[in-house]
Amino acid sequence: METTDLLKKVRKIEIKTRGLSRNIFAGEYHSAFKGRGMAFSEVREYQFGDDIRNIDWNVTARYSHPYIKVFEEERELTVMLLIDVSGSREFGSFEKLKKNVITELSAVLSFSAIQNNDKIGVIFFSDKIEKFIPPKKGKSHILRIIRELIEFHPESNGTDITEAVRYMTNAIKKRCTAFIISDFMDDNKDLEMALSIANNKHDMVALNVYDKRETELPSIGMIKLKDAEKGNYVWVDSSSRKTRKIYADWWIKHMGRLDVMFKKSGVDFVSINTNEDYVKSLMTLFKRRALK
Repeated sequence: METTDLLKKVRKIEIKTRGLSRNIFAGEYHSAFKGRGMAFSEVREYQFGDDIRNIDWNVTARYSHPYIKVFEEERELTVMLLIDVSGSREFGSFEKLKKNVITELSAVLSFSAIQNNDKIGVIFFSDKIEKFIPPKKGKSHILRIIRELIEFHPESNGTDITEAVRYMTNAIKKRCTAFIISDFMDDNKDLEMALSIANNKHDMVALNVYDKRETELPSIGMIKLKDAEKGNYVWVDSSSRKTRKIYADWWIKHMGRLDVMFKKSGVDFVSINTNEDYVKSLMTLFKRRALK
């Protein structure tokens, strides 16, 4: 891609996603992601109703009167984006490919993070770790991430989300909020365990990006389909009711499996259709988390 074309694309995504982050998501993001924990702020005299577990016994002994520790929420977060760059992201049947939606979601979350003074890092993954960008702050860092999202070319087309989750768990030592942005076309049976382990250490959130054409097959006769990750081709008779039912049933089963997996592992998730407004989906997720 020519440098001028790349800069135009970066600027276009920046303008759209930064505006969404500033005008729509600012308050919801802050409420939904509450920070690493509580940091000690000061001590004050004990008052009726205070939690006795917060009594500072050293100060209490010194002044012969109970004092308690006052804590403040640590607002600064580290946010990690685990971004699927496998071959299946190239699919799309409407205006946007899955990879376009993934790019915009990543940019929105990145701008929301820096507006909240959070660090943000990225892991690009296929069936291996393609690239790791360590967490940092600042607009120039966000623009680098967007440039990478637009022009990144993975070495592999496969998918192994389990490997990406394990890598993040080992690479990021302090608790972080991690968004897995993927179409979750991965049947690795170890993923649920990897998510459960990661969610015990970090705050894991899954954004499942899909296209409507993946949910049902239109009746248009014989069509040639390609496996974007393996490169195989197959002819399918889409006019067959049985074939269309098998196709639709697989999707229902796939979504049911994801729903069970995320619930068992305690991971918050939302599914986002490429043909719909992702703003609504993110707002629903943020508001749901804020109520917890």
